[in-house]
Amino acid sequence: MLNDRSLAVLGAGKLGETLIRGLLDAGVVSASRVTVTAAHAGRVEKLRADLGVRGAASNLEATRGADLVLLAVKPQQVPLVLSEIRGALKPPQILVSVAASVSTGFIEKHLDHPVPVIRAMPNTPALLKQGMTAICPGTHARPEHLEIARSIFGAVGRTVTVDEKHMDAVTGLSASGPAFIYIVIESLAEGGVKVGLPRDVATELAAQTVLGAGAMVLETGEHPAKLKDLVTTPAGCTIDGILELEEGGLRVTLIKAVVRATQRAKELLES
Repeated sequence: MLNDRSLAVLGAGKLGETLIRGLLDAGVVSASRVTVTAAHAGRVEKLRADLGVRGAASNLEATRGADLVLLAVKPQQVPLVLSEIRGALKPPQILVSVAASVSTGFIEKHLDHPVPVIRAMPNTPALLKQGMTAICPGTHARPEHLEIARSIFGAVGRTVTVDEKHMDAVTGLSASGPAFIYIVIESLAEGGVKVGLPRDVATELAAQTVLGAGAMVLETGEHPAKLKDLVTTPAGCTIDGILELEEGGLRVTLIKAVVRATQRAKELLES
């Protein structure tokens, strides 16, 4: 989808670099057609040396020469960056934003022309091309623009299209979620150590178990409760473990973690 398009990545930090690497590895875009900006010139030079992309001295310079602009700065920096590029962005250019908490309406209000805007929220497993990204269209975005966005984030994992009203919840669930799951993995591994397993073995067992369980949900399409029941035999050891989880409030705690992270996502632009 992007082979004949030029891409500007404004604010090429860790996430921006991850997306660029995914696109390059998937052959979706060539390095010579990617231009990056960053807060520090040294960062731009490193990306040029490591990835073969082009560097720009300013966001405005990068935007003027791009068919597709990826806004990858922190939420608090979005107003400043938009003020720099607002007059340069014109149809048929497309703006894709991965800034948490920043609505398409906010972005559109700060541009001088009716450019298609798409909001996206990926997560860090995109580093291993196992990411989960939700996307939603702005006022001027059409289905073909969504397809272009899907081609970007599909290079680093799965994508799903949602209504924009759900994007903060996506941030609380799938963007923050890996941190919650790391705690689960760490805790399972600690349990393994408690019952005598070497730590490296316990960690590998826990991590692969979580990976496999997630794959079971995605590949079978079954409800997690049904898959849980398949493991839980009458009077077996699993039901005893589940009883401990329920008594410890794991289910409610994870729900509350997502709710709290979602609430915080709504506040990022103002903090």
